[in-house]
Amino acid sequence: MEDLRGLMVQCGAMLGVSVICVVLVRRWVSGGVCNCSVRLDGKTVLITGANTGIGKETSRELASRGARVVMACRDLMKAEQAANQIRESTGNGNVVIRHLNLSSLHSVTTFVKDFNDTEDRLDILINNAGVMMCPKWLTEDGFETQLAVNHLAHFLLTNLLLPKLKSSAPSRVINVASIAHRGGHIDFDDLFFSRRTYSPLESYRQSKLANVLFSRELARRLKGSGVSSFSVHPGVIRTELGRHVQSWFPLLGVLLSLPSLLLMKTPHQGCQTSVYCSVTPGLEERSGRYFSDCAEKEAGPEGRDDEVAYRLWEESARLVGLKETC
Repeated sequence: MEDLRGLMVQCGAMLGVSVICVVLVRRWVSGGVCNCSVRLDGKTVLITGANTGIGKETSRELASRGARVVMACRDLMKAEQAANQIRESTGNGNVVIRHLNLSSLHSVTTFVKDFNDTEDRLDILINNAGVMMCPKWLTEDGFETQLAVNHLAHFLLTNLLLPKLKSSAPSRVINVASIAHRGGHIDFDDLFFSRRTYSPLESYRQSKLANVLFSRELARRLKGSGVSSFSVHPGVIRTELGRHVQSWFPLLGVLLSLPSLLLMKTPHQGCQTSVYCSVTPGLEERSGRYFSDCAEKEAGPEGRDDEVAYRLWEESARLVGLKETC
């Protein structure tokens, strides 16, 4: 009997330690929290890919601060469902949806025309939508999908919306990048993997590096305009974005499904840095910088290369047919 009691005490102690460890790990994984209480009444926010994941939670957070939130999404049915949930949970009925397919440059230009015709201002643009490690697909414009959706479409969208951003200044552009940019390289000789073997991971890293470089060059070109630019790493999030990873490595998906509950952020936690860069006063002086966990972090070496950033801008403008840029 004494041995049984001793064993029960040991099990209880081990369980207690395990619970404490889980709590500490979850607290560490959750990262930074935006504690800024700034309201956004009278401000207009545009968020791409806003019907799910961190885009949806970012929309909810900014709607709860009183902003007019324009959710730019490809699937209007899912977008309307998400918008209804956000309106109900925040009490803010000023949440609208617009169709935007980032795999089509025509869709981008059509969206911008509609936005300019219906919206008086644009205070915050959050380029949030993206794809991750998908197969080698080509867009209708003939571009490899990851670079096209994650970078080129947002590059065009931002440039076409600059007049609205400038007229609404002070305004901000937030590009959702990834820590994966640190392993990326901009291969100007073969951006779309036409001559080399396609790697979903290498392509993803290149596109996320492009996000960081775009933010940096945009800040340089817009200095003194009242428009600030930031790139952010949201963390490793439990969202639909990783569905292609599981298609490439199904066993890995199964093995990681349970640990992911412990080691990945929730979408609400993942949106905090985007919200932080959207509302925190005084960030204008750090325009062009890279943020993670609601704090400025140092981008990877190539992400700080101004010559690569300039060259990427010029090449991106050529690819999307943009003759006049800032």
